[in-house]
Amino acid sequence: MYSVKVEGDFSSAHNLREYKGKCESLHGHNWKVELVVVKEALDPTGMVVDFKYLREKLHTVLDALDHQYLNNLPYFKNVNPTSENIAKYIFDQVTSAGVPVKSLTVWENISASATYEP
Repeated sequence: MYSVKVEGDFSSAHNLREYKGKCESLHGHNWKVELVVVKEALDPTGMVVDFKYLREKLHTVLDALDHQYLNNLPYFKNVNPTSENIAKYIFDQVTSAGVPVKSLTVWENISASATYEP
């Protein structure tokens, strides 16, 4: 089994609904994102998938989130913008662009992350 990982980042603000604590207030993060693709066999060039291709697909999604108030985005109108839900959202967006994602992790700071893996 082979796996490759690319990373990206974005900055955004959000507040958690139905949460009793500081995160209920508007606040922001500099998110780090890790995208992992796994395959059993390499392609004819000896790659799982080209890193450039993965970065392009990931950054297309992250650019749409960068410097946004996540609660105002259509998806997060009805879905609480927790780290877990943000990871699933990015996973779904990148997957819908044709990338066979195994897992997607978002880090809201250097010691706290959430991973979505179906």
